[in-house]
Amino acid sequence: MDSPEHDRSRRMVMRHFGPPHTPGLVTGFEGFLTATVGSLIDDVAGKERIDVVDDFAFPLPVTVTCHLLGVPREDEPRFHLWVNDIMNSIEYNPETDPKEKLDKGVQARKDLRQCLGELVEQRHGRPGDGLLSRLANDDGPDGRMADAEIVATARLLLIAGHETVVNLITNGMLTLLRHPQVLQRLRDEPDLVVPLVEELLRYEPPVQIIPWRTAYSDITVADTVIPKGSQIMLMLASGSRDPKRFHDPDRFDPDRHDNQHLGFGSGIHLCFGGPLARLETQIALTELVRRLDRPRLVADPPPYRLSPVLRGPVHLDIEQGDG
Repeated sequence: MDSPEHDRSRRMVMRHFGPPHTPGLVTGFEGFLTATVGSLIDDVAGKERIDVVDDFAFPLPVTVTCHLLGVPREDEPRFHLWVNDIMNSIEYNPETDPKEKLDKGVQARKDLRQCLGELVEQRHGRPGDGLLSRLANDDGPDGRMADAEIVATARLLLIAGHETVVNLITNGMLTLLRHPQVLQRLRDEPDLVVPLVEELLRYEPPVQIIPWRTAYSDITVADTVIPKGSQIMLMLASGSRDPKRFHDPDRFDPDRHDNQHLGFGSGIHLCFGGPLARLETQIALTELVRRLDRPRLVADPPPYRLSPVLRGPVHLDIEQGDG
């Protein structure tokens, strides 16, 4: 969306997602996140071989977002299935994949939209803690958000916020396993995780390219005129490794200072879920490093997703213990 519609929608959601109106929302998730991460690790702690994606990184964001939205616990398994089918259909290849893969994604989108619509309708006149309830009952300065807008916002949080967090956690674990001295530092110095996640967002961001921008007018970049109406592809990962901005940009350095990366975009479209994604990843990596027993990669490089936009391994198999 563009301004002013984008500004209005963003203001309405941010009233319930962060400062100044709900400053404690993200930090208040810390206990829930720690318990959820711990439960997922409990399920794999004794296994000699695990897949960081399937066993850990993939289920975590759906559980977190459902909790944020206020989805009833009994409905959560359906959300996991829907998100799984939608994400599988995104990389549908008509030459190699059965059409069922695409059809399941289409049906999952319909079912997810219908369920969210019913949940929003049920929340009218029943204020509660979940984001769906807050938005459905808020008559703020910009008026009340329409039900269709609330559903679209919830779907955005579930889908866009899912793949990015999966990739951030998985890219983070892969990077740590490739830099065992940093992994050991994190085990010994848990507070290192805050700058470490910022460096991951610069060094191996989950969103590498944004290909959906258009020039509003003729603009000049490095003596080259980009005509009005031209499609622009923003190479975020490249910008975050600009040697004019970052010293030794191809080196992973969790002690890097002044780390103004582009991992969450910039400007008016800066990812408003960034604070929650940061906290999820900080807790996830800290606990994985603390509790897994001598983890090591099975294959390097691992198999990657096909998308050039969202970069991350489709699987990250690791062994632990004596092997």
